[in-house]
This record gives sequence, C-alpha cells and structure tokens, in this order.
Amino acid sequence: MSEPTGAARRRGPFKVGDQVQLTDPKGRHYTFTLEAGKNFHTHKGSFPHDELIGAPEGSVVRTTGNVAYLALRPLLPDYVLSMPRGAAVVYPKDAGQILAFADIFPGARVVEAGVGSGSLSSFLLRAIGDQGMLHSYERRDDFADIARQNVERYFGGPHPAWQLTVGDLQDNLSDTDVDRVILDMLAPWECLEAVSKALVPGGIVCCYVATTTQLARTVESIREIGCFNEPTAWETMIRNWHIEGLAVRPDHRMIGHTGFLLTARRLADGVEPPMRRRRPAKGAYGEDYAGPNADGGTGR
Repeated sequence: MSEPTGAARRRGPFKVGDQVQLTDPKGRHYTFTLEAGKNFHTHKGSFPHDELIGAPEGSVVRTTGNVAYLALRPLLPDYVLSMPRGAAVVYPKDAGQILAFADIFPGARVVEAGVGSGSLSSFLLRAIGDQGMLHSYERRDDFADIARQNVERYFGGPHPAWQLTVGDLQDNLSDTDVDRVILDMLAPWECLEAVSKALVPGGIVCCYVATTTQLARTVESIREIGCFNEPTAWETMIRNWHIEGLAVRPDHRMIGHTGFLLTARRLADGVEPPMRRRRPAKGAYGEDYAGPNADGGTGR
C-alpha cells in the first residue's frame, strides 16, 4: 500500500528538496529548501546544506559565527504563515476550527470557493486524503497560480484529490453529492442557491467572513433560503502564555480577530426548517425589515 501524498516528506532524515525550518536562540524562524552544494547564510554566519542532508530531524547546526540553530521540518501551520502570498491566508487557528466544526473527514467530497494563497486548501487536502475530493474555485488567475504553487510545494507535487477551477462558483459549480462546502469570499450569500443544490442532506456549509455586516447578511440569507437549519456563528482568539520560573502570566500580545465562522446543515428536500423559538430583542430588526418569516420567525 503506497503512502498518502506528501507523507514521505514528513518523516525520516533530511534529504534534498526538503523544506527546513531553523530556529535561532531568540526563537526566530528561517525556512529554506535543501540543495546539495549550497550554503545557508545569515548575519550570524553560514553553514553548508550538506551538513543537514542525511541528518535526523531535530539536529542542531552551527554557523561559522558559532551560533546554534535547531533544524526541523516546518509544520503545516508554520508553512502557511511563511509561504508566498497573493491574497491573505486563512490562519491556522481558523483552519483548525473549520476542519473540526465543518467535520472534514477522510474521503469527504469538499467544495471550496476563494482559494486565496492555498492555505486552507492544504489543510483540507491533508484531512480528506487521496481518496477524497476537493474542488476549489478562485476568481483570479494570479491567486490561483500562487495557490497551486504553494500546495504543490507542500505536498511535493500535484495532489490527486485536488481540482482547481478559475471562475465564479455560482456560475461554474457542477459538482453534486457534495459533503461539505467552504466559502471564503466577500459575498458568500451569492453562492447559497448553488451550494444548496450541490450539498447532500446533512451536508455542511461553512462560511469565513471578516466583518459583522458580512456575517449578518450571510446568516439572514441562510435563513431566507429555507433549506438549512439555524446557523451557528463564532470567532476564536488565541492567547499564549509566558512561563519562566515563577513568572507565569499571559503574553502581552495575542492573536485576536481574524474572521468570523458560521456553519449550517442542509435539510432534506421538501423539509421546512423548524421555527425559531428564540425571540430577538425588541428593535433587533429595523422598521423597514421585510426578511424571512417576518411575521413569525423574527418575533415581529
């Protein structure tokens, strides 16, 4: 049985073509690709790539300036933060939430709209494996080219489960029996009609948006289309901790808001979503609001 795509690049001694992440004594990272006969240069000296080729991961090398660097393969979260960018990347903290709460499983059939620089595509492909399917849609040729290069660099070549289409999802979506749809785009509500036709009953749509206005419009559109259950929305923030002897405290800086996530599940054909029992606060909707279930579901 052959190894999954990219697995051989994640274990064993360093070899030519591997990416290496060096960590200096101050915790700063430097990433490069191993090439026979080349040297790695820093302002603290240099060392030959050949010194790492054949060495086990977790080795320490010293430069001509006698500075020690720890050598490891970059983790996927490290890789996506350092890879070349066209558009902004989906940060690892949000990618992890998407994999968990959109329930991305091995063999899943997934559609993604808004590839950006290929960050989320890499996470999705690793989760679904070679037997899954990821069909990614990107409006811009230049972003699609950057994403393709980044994904192929990480996996060591084209991934057998990946198809990348340049164009709008709502105009080009032809996939059926899709398990999951991930929308990372400016106006995900424009794609909901097409998405509802592609998803299997019980399938999940997951939207990643940056602002509260986008979030509100997406939620109301999901309610209006009438074939999804009540959406769930959230954001995540990460705060690291400083631990040095008795000095145990939160770091002064944290990874705060990067985007909002929301998920909803496709209902069976012909089924109406149960009426919301939670009544919004008085004034939650303006006087001119005439959205879905205005005489019942919104409490008016």
